Amino acid sequence: MNQVTTIALLSGGLDSATAAAMAKEAGQKVIGLSFNYGQRHQRELEAASYLANYLKLNEHQIININLAAWGGSSLTDLKQTIPNEGLIEGVIPSTYVPGRNTVFIAIGLSLAEARGAKQLVLGINAMDYSGYPDCRPDYLAAYQALADLSSKAGREKRGVQLYAPLIHWNKVQIIEEALRLKVPIEKTWSCYNGQTRACGVCDSCRIRDAALKRVGRSDLCSDKQS
Repeated sequence: MNQVTTIALLSGGLDSATAAAMAKEAGQKVIGLSFNYGQRHQRELEAASYLANYLKLNEHQIININLAAWGGSSLTDLKQTIPNEGLIEGVIPSTYVPGRNTVFIAIGLSLAEARGAKQLVLGINAMDYSGYPDCRPDYLAAYQALADLSSKAGREKRGVQLYAPLIHWNKVQIIEEALRLKVPIEKTWSCYNGQTRACGVCDSCRIRDAALKRVGRSDLCSDKQS
């Protein structure tokens, strides 16, 4: 049988690395896809390149698309400050990047159809973050319907499947899976800031560190990451 080809959106963070490693464990041919979208630092892209090599992905594409040209997020607008007060229930924080996942998935679907891939693996997660609209199950379901309608492959009933294995997992579960798969957690980059070390105070660092401590891996917390 032919090996199934999968496109994995690879941000350089823990979640996307874990999702890509799951696809590799399933015996799939995995092509990594990362984006230089005008984010305030390059640390996550450096991590993505390392992970693509570590996981022995068959290919790794890095696409330039400047979402920072119009800002709208503290991740792309250097005039804004990264929030560090913690999450507020019901409030989508300034770290939300308008249209980011919608753009990324569209490009991923294009690459998938061109390469004959059967699925697009996403590391999105609806449990531990701030209710980003493009990380929710209803968004994923609606996008799947659009993907099936918008492509030749979809119209021929062989469309690319959007697969988000971590969407209902909490961060502890994700870390436990990453450890089982031997993902090099210390080489992933989740911090919103691009300093020499992870800041430890942004929302992403706080969530990650709390979960690492719960699984007994304080040695991998942000104050140890460089």
